[in-house]
Amino acid sequence: MGPMRFFLPMVFLGALCAQPPQEAPQPGRAAPEPKNLKILKPEEVMPAMRSYTAGLGVRCEFCHVQGDRASDANPHKVTAREMIAMTRQINTHFGEAKERVTCYTCHRGEQQPKARPDSPAPAGQ
Repeated sequence: MGPMRFFLPMVFLGALCAQPPQEAPQPGRAAPEPKNLKILKPEEVMPAMRSYTAGLGVRCEFCHVQGDRASDANPHKVTAREMIAMTRQINTHFGEAKERVTCYTCHRGEQQPKARPDSPAPAGQ
């Protein structure tokens, strides 16, 4: 799996959480440990969230309940987990140690991916 395993999560959930942690760490204290992780590892969370922000053009509250990022009450969070699993599965089939499919592959900075490209403008306009 290698580097692919780390890049995909970054692309998906980074879009969801590009804000600072809920609690600013006290001087000399580490940031609070993320809770309710089902796919990402703690060290993957913040890089992933930044990546997802870019890939989907959203902020943390798109997938997270404000004030309780561990909550699964927002259905977008469940969908994000499914998308992370999907892109990881696709990338494992390439057999290379590099990522081929990310959130941006389909979303291109939009919340909803397009099924096909926009139609070109008619000639002469």
